[in-house]
Amino acid sequence: MQYKLWFGEGSVREGLELSRTTEAQQLENDQARQRNEVLAAEVAELKTGLESVEERARNELGMVKKDETFIHILEGQTGEIVEQ
Repeated sequence: MQYKLWFGEGSVREGLELSRTTEAQQLENDQARQRNEVLAAEVAELKTGLESVEERARNELGMVKKDETFIHILEGQTGEIVEQ
């Protein structure tokens, strides 16, 4: 009986291993849930607000509005600022 309790199928040791595995999986699930919430909020914002769409167009695609001037400032190797 003692052998089965400590080393057999459904033993105490197996139960502890399952508990550790379950805790690790729950942590991973919580992280995925948080990431999904952030993505869902971003999707909702993109569907409803034009400000976030405009911001993405400007930052990711380098787009500008009509009658705007785009100025890109680069820092040279010597530290002086060069306008392009």
